[in-house]
Amino acid sequence: MTDNASVKALIGEILGEIIDEARDGGGKKTKVGLMAYGSELGQEELCRGARLAMQNDPSVKVFCIGPKLAGFEDLNWIETAANEQEISAAMEKALGDGIIEGAVALHYPFPVGVTTIGKVFTPAKGKPCFVASSTGTSSSVRTEAMLRNAIYGVAVAKSAGVAEPTVGVLNLDGAQTVLRALQKLKDNGYGISFAESVRKDGGAILRGNDLLAGAADVCVTDTLTGNVLMKLFGAWTTGGNYEAMGWGYGPSAGEGWSKVISIISRASGAPVIASAISLNANAAKNGLPAIVAKELAAARAAGLDELIEAMQPKKETAEAEEIKAPAAEPTDEEIHGVDVLEIENAVKALWKAGIYAESSMGCTGPVIKFAKRNEEKVKETLTKENYL
Repeated sequence: MTDNASVKALIGEILGEIIDEARDGGGKKTKVGLMAYGSELGQEELCRGARLAMQNDPSVKVFCIGPKLAGFEDLNWIETAANEQEISAAMEKALGDGIIEGAVALHYPFPVGVTTIGKVFTPAKGKPCFVASSTGTSSSVRTEAMLRNAIYGVAVAKSAGVAEPTVGVLNLDGAQTVLRALQKLKDNGYGISFAESVRKDGGAILRGNDLLAGAADVCVTDTLTGNVLMKLFGAWTTGGNYEAMGWGYGPSAGEGWSKVISIISRASGAPVIASAISLNANAAKNGLPAIVAKELAAARAAGLDELIEAMQPKKETAEAEEIKAPAAEPTDEEIHGVDVLEIENAVKALWKAGIYAESSMGCTGPVIKFAKRNEEKVKETLTKENYL
């Protein structure tokens, strides 16, 4: 009798799914779990987000994971006690058992090497922009992390339906190094499209203006800066305690990482929760982990490993070479494009070549000043030493 009851229950569940799919147009639903407890805005806000997600996109089936809430019995529930550890364990089990294909969580202990790619709404022209990255960390080395973030950002954008995403690098410490590495990947055959700044000088180095205008499909940054951007873009209209806009902190990506887990914050409102669920569903349905693997393979074929190796911290020798500046002379020319982390070493490289130079900080970043007559030799030296 027990076996018969189990068979009947299984048949009933399958028939119920067939009826649901037929009612919604016959398509297979993507099943996404939602950690439905622990929000600063209350459990109801999470449940409203789940309901809104399915109203906006009937191809998504949300499973709320947590203690069932009165008034939301119409939702699909994986019931647990009001305990976040138990909810996390239930989410992992549901992923492992294939009950859900992706998950949206308020927190997740990602290992080093895995990060999340957020998505914001930019106000100037109403364009979305992926922020690579927003939580987790793809590497403990800053420039390597940003380089990997660019690749993961492209992968997430493609999983969301952006066929050829444009990429820009936010003007932070390490930006020029990262852009130079991305350019080398492109020169060696990696298919990447660079964004163009809306400012007069153009280029793929992005400033705050470009973020507001949505100048790039993917904005590459370090995780801490990306996390701040997510909060600013999500809550700037509400005073800060309610994230009302955007798609949340995005799905996870990393080398060898097979799970599709998105992050929302405890201040994310129902509209953001709904959008985060939809973004997660698309990433799961379109095979984000496989897209990440494909992008990494293409970048690796274009020299990614060698570029990452060059970014690792160098061990200081016991006796550092002492390089003295040549005789000072008027500096009536300047050159941009050297990273702020490398600016002093670049100046010393010019000194070593017999060229007097000085470092300075312009409004768009660091510059090297030198005599106009040395311009060609300066460019040649900095290019040879891999600073440009």
